[in-house]
Amino acid sequence: MKEELRQRIYEKLDMGRDMEDTEIMEMIEEEVSLYAKEKALSLNERERTSKELFDSLRKLDVLQQLVDDDSITEIMINGQDSIFYEKDGELKPWDKKFSSREKLEDVIQQIVGVNNRVVNEASPIVDTRLKSGARVNVVLYPVSLDGPAVSIRKFPKEPITMEKLLALGSISEEMVRFLQILVKARYNIFISGGTGSGKTTFLNVLSNFIPSDERIITIEDSAELQIRGIKNLVRLETRNANMESVKPITIRDLVRSALRMRPDRIIVGEVRGSECMDVLQAFNTGHDGSISTGHANSCRDMMSRLETMILMGMELPLPAIRSQIASGIDILVHLGRLRDRSRKVLDLCELDGIENGEVKMNPIYRFEEVGEKDGKIVGKWIKCGKLKDCGKLRAAGYKEEIA
Repeated sequence: MKEELRQRIYEKLDMGRDMEDTEIMEMIEEEVSLYAKEKALSLNERERTSKELFDSLRKLDVLQQLVDDDSITEIMINGQDSIFYEKDGELKPWDKKFSSREKLEDVIQQIVGVNNRVVNEASPIVDTRLKSGARVNVVLYPVSLDGPAVSIRKFPKEPITMEKLLALGSISEEMVRFLQILVKARYNIFISGGTGSGKTTFLNVLSNFIPSDERIITIEDSAELQIRGIKNLVRLETRNANMESVKPITIRDLVRSALRMRPDRIIVGEVRGSECMDVLQAFNTGHDGSISTGHANSCRDMMSRLETMILMGMELPLPAIRSQIASGIDILVHLGRLRDRSRKVLDLCELDGIENGEVKMNPIYRFEEVGEKDGKIVGKWIKCGKLKDCGKLRAAGYKEEIA
């Protein structure tokens, strides 16, 4: 039925001009009303069919309902016939599918085209975003063997605040006060964690502690940070190369450019490769208070990953690399997603120089499980140390408050 109606509407569309949504919706409702007289559709069926046709013509087809549902956090498309979504931490199959592979590919081109990105068989992988800010990753054939694969990571319409994290039991009040002072005192903070642990969300929350009169530059592969309350804000985003000889602009390029833009702080959404050295150099060259994130399973694993990423860009002796890491990053915050699907700050460490050739860590807070209740993990945050390098605290006038 929908295919027949869609074809009728296509034949009536005026391709020579940009038609308004209201005009197209009126055309759809007219066609559905005529069809309803032939097939005796109920009022609910007519309304549902009209909306699905409009989503197919102007929006994201069968995905639109999932995108509009605020309770859904992630959408995964594994080819035209297989769609899954995450809701309340559980993965569930979607009972709808695309009418054809061509329709799925049309939706993909619609998504990437909005942000001037290109994806095709010659360049089959792309990161982009929806208008809502949701993060999108697309992988096409021949890399994805079973058809186009799309992953959409959604973010809440209302940004999560530190108060919400406290209510969810993701962090303690004492740690919140500690981090707030560290941000204001311009300590360089690196956030680590696995996939889905909440690194971007936590970075957004920390950014709320940045004084509103500072100049901030954000650098991302695909812009998704929601930094609020900062008027002097510049958002930079990478660009892929395409078939029209447009050169790529990488995070390394953006970091180097940002250094000439008189930033007070630089925020890099995520460090994944050789740009790690540029980010650390920015941390080390007078841009105190900068923040970034990276994937790792623990604080110690993050140190190993940082070393590896630096080596991807240049050959340096390990002692020099570790010295750059230890002097550039002041605080490492590690997040985790536990087996009950809750997200928590698991560790907060200070990087305390080099000892026996290794980056020395000074653990300050650690989450410790004590059991389970009603299917939820119960635990507490243990304070296991004190901040050793208080130079920035003293300069900012916070020494007594945090001692």
